[in-house]
Amino acid sequence: MSDTKIQAAGGSRYRYVVLAMLILVYTLNFLDRQILGILAKPIKEEFGLTDGQFGLMSGLAFALLYTTLAIPIAWLADRFSRVWIMTTALTLWSGFTALCGFAGGFPQLFLARMGVGIGEAGGVAPAYSMLSDYFPKSQRARALAAYAFGIPLGTAAGTLVGGLLAVHFGWRTAFIVVGLLGVALAPIFRLVVRDPRRGGADMAAGDTTTVQAPAAPLGEVVRVLAAKPSFWLLAFGAASSSVCGYGVALWLPSFFMRSLGLTLRETAWYYSGIAFFGGLMGIWLGGAVADRLGAKSKAGYPLTPAVAFLISVPCFLLAMNSGSLVGGLGGQGGGVAALALAFAIFLIPTGLNLAWLGPITAAVQHLAPAPMRTTASALFLLINNLLGIAVGTYYFGLVSDLLKPAFGQESLRWSIYTGMGFYLVAALLFFLASRRLARDWVE
Repeated sequence: MSDTKIQAAGGSRYRYVVLAMLILVYTLNFLDRQILGILAKPIKEEFGLTDGQFGLMSGLAFALLYTTLAIPIAWLADRFSRVWIMTTALTLWSGFTALCGFAGGFPQLFLARMGVGIGEAGGVAPAYSMLSDYFPKSQRARALAAYAFGIPLGTAAGTLVGGLLAVHFGWRTAFIVVGLLGVALAPIFRLVVRDPRRGGADMAAGDTTTVQAPAAPLGEVVRVLAAKPSFWLLAFGAASSSVCGYGVALWLPSFFMRSLGLTLRETAWYYSGIAFFGGLMGIWLGGAVADRLGAKSKAGYPLTPAVAFLISVPCFLLAMNSGSLVGGLGGQGGGVAALALAFAIFLIPTGLNLAWLGPITAAVQHLAPAPMRTTASALFLLINNLLGIAVGTYYFGLVSDLLKPAFGQESLRWSIYTGMGFYLVAALLFFLASRRLARDWVE
């Protein structure tokens, strides 16, 4: 398919086919990434791991290569086929996910998760760039928000499918099944999706003659972004929210089993419902509100998630303690009512804490010209994920271990309490970014 035809298709239904395929791949990305959360208990029991060790494996093992390799891969994606890069990435991370099921101990599982990180390094930044080339500026935050549906879909699917497979067949089977699913999808993705013209959605309607600018060297991209305070405020704001976001996503299943008394099967259904419904509503709301506010003022993009975080923190604390409102949890009086109330309240912060994805990723796309977008996205993701994944998952496990002598079985609850402060830091950084964004914006 020629660039001209692709650009024409970008204005028709084909771009929604591409969006659907990218959502599906991102769903598998997060499914393979987050499945560890529901499998924490059986893995820890088999390998004799502490919370801190498990957090280190699920965070640092994945994030170390995931974040660092994303930069050179993005450099390639700004110059060569983004579709081929994503196809190769999907095959790699899915294959290493399947290999996790054959790990004979902690070192082997640690290395396999590093392999998952290698593959997933090429899965997100190229997708951001492609969507920005398929959708016009007026729809970009919503398109990127829709792409981010892969996060709650993948988290919910990983929790439900991984948990149920672990209950019936063991945790190793869960890894193998979801890994092979991604390997099977890779050739289909390659056949369906085509690369759009770089910067095509930013061209005047009907313009098929403008020559694409060559991809910029990495050093030039770094210099462009380094001079823009809003980039650093958005990146570290997103990273602060991701410390808590990734950490909570990994450890909430364990919290439900330890503090609410749920079984592995019950937790799989319970948390998958929270992640699915809460996440979808919050992400779409964030993208829709930001597109509306951003049309009037660029400050609307970071202000939308800043307000969302300020609302979400008290809601999250209330959800974790909702049992006291109706007389107990688990086997105590009012247990069913407490679980139902907690479920309903958890939907609110789960959604609000993901509302940043569409607005902030859309804003980052406008901090650099089109030929730099993939590399700019990778630099943003480097900061976001290196801190969010590596620090977030380890932080909650480490603090839980440190607090265990004082709080025993409830140490994880208190560890999560302390992590809520990261959302407040993110809100402050996004507020500061809103005051500068218009000056750094690239039309």
